[in-house]
Amino acid sequence: METIPIFDGHNDTLLKLRLPERGGERGFFERGDLGHIDLPRAREGGFGGGFFACYVPNPEDEWIEESALTLTEGGYEVADAPPVDPVYARRFADELVEILFRTEAESDGQVKVVRTADELESCLGAGTLAAILHFEGAENLGPDPDALEDLYEIGLRSLGLVWSRPNAYAHGVPFRFPSSPDTGPGLTGAGRELVRECNRLGVLLDLSHLNEKGFFEVAALSEAPLVATHANAHALCPASRNLTDRQLDAIRDSDGMVGVNFAVSFLRGDGREEEDTPLEAIVDHVDYLVERVGIERVGFGSDFDGAKVPREIGDASGLPRLISAMRGYDAAALRKLSHGNWVRVLHETWRR
Repeated sequence: METIPIFDGHNDTLLKLRLPERGGERGFFERGDLGHIDLPRAREGGFGGGFFACYVPNPEDEWIEESALTLTEGGYEVADAPPVDPVYARRFADELVEILFRTEAESDGQVKVVRTADELESCLGAGTLAAILHFEGAENLGPDPDALEDLYEIGLRSLGLVWSRPNAYAHGVPFRFPSSPDTGPGLTGAGRELVRECNRLGVLLDLSHLNEKGFFEVAALSEAPLVATHANAHALCPASRNLTDRQLDAIRDSDGMVGVNFAVSFLRGDGREEEDTPLEAIVDHVDYLVERVGIERVGFGSDFDGAKVPREIGDASGLPRLISAMRGYDAAALRKLSHGNWVRVLHETWRR
């Protein structure tokens, strides 16, 4: 089988490069065994690039996710994360942006921060790792919403209105299982204005962490394809972070797309964080989404370096094992799922 480059909808590698992991610090250019992505493992697995998220964690003295977990009958709830100060968020996000551009500068041409879909296509063809600068939460813009245009000028091309917490623009969906994504109010006035501004500039709006009401308010406002960069089918795994059939239909009708999340707790019907989850669980979500929204509107959104993924994948070097498990798809379909659909939706979004 030909080697097909895989372009990915989401990773948290910048955060892991910023904060030491248990077991030590890591670099991007040396092969390691911490986390999921470095350049050697990307090369081994055909990882052609992806959305590199700037995610700002809550300060540890405000909220510690591990201690916020409450087991319920047949499921779990994670205590709602509080909002973060936008000045702190912008300062932390700027550090992650600096890491991305420093990585590009030190890569000797092996990594490129892409700003157009043509650049993305060129990188995929040349074997250059393509990185999209993505903000996971609009609080990262800082206290001045007008900062979006300045950030666009330096390369920001994708924005999630929220992570799973509220901010000045919208309400993120908290982590619950089993749960509907209908968990609270929708967009604020500033959020509606931000949607329009993203459309004007051609910044992709990522709906992955947005609650259901906010999702449909964006659907009514936005002129761009609806995109969830890393989310799965609620019908197969009823986690609050996954997409209902009604949401999927809206994505289909907008000619948008979904990047299938590899996080085991968003794959499994029981919502458990079991790394022994088989690769077939990912394939099941791909199959369901393809049936619901069409082969042209599904890709991958691994959540590498931000979630537990099936042990059979392990890290970016294990991606060929996933491709081999997708036996029901011919080479043309695999090219669409692996990168072609991302290229299409970015051509549609970034030309605005």
